[in-house]
Amino acid sequence: QVQLVESGGGLVQAGGSLRLSCAASGRTFSSNAMGWFRQAPGKEREFVAAISRGGSRTYYADTVKGRFTISRDNAKNTVALQMNSLKPEDTADYYCAANPRAYPTVVYSNAAAYGSWGQGTQVTVSS
Repeated sequence: QVQLVESGGGLVQAGGSLRLSCAASGRTFSSNAMGWFRQAPGKEREFVAAISRGGSRTYYADTVKGRFTISRDNAKNTVALQMNSLKPEDTADYYCAANPRAYPTVVYSNAAAYGSWGQGTQVTVSS
C-alpha cells in the first residue's frame, strides 16, 4: 500500500482557485488508480474526481465538472486537484485515495474501491 499526504488546502474567496497535491510513498504508485473525495461538516464523504493508473481517463462529480481538474505525475508519485471558480459549497476536508487493484484504464467513484487514504487537507471558501 502507498502512504498518502495531502497539501495545498486553505482559505480562499468565492471565485478563487486552489491546487491540492497528494504525495505518495512507495514504488507502486503507478499501479494505483487515484481519487479525490471530500467531506463537509455534518455531511457524508462524497466523490470529487478520479484518474486512471496511467492518467488517460478522468471522471468528475457533476458538482465540480468544468471547474476542477485532476492530474497525476507517476514519475513524481503525485496526484493533483486544480480547483477553479470555487464556491462556498466546496468547503470541506479533501482526501486523496489510492486503489491498488485497479484495472489499467478504469476510474473509480466508489470510496469502497480505495484501500489507502490520506489524512486530508481543509479547504474553506468564503462568500
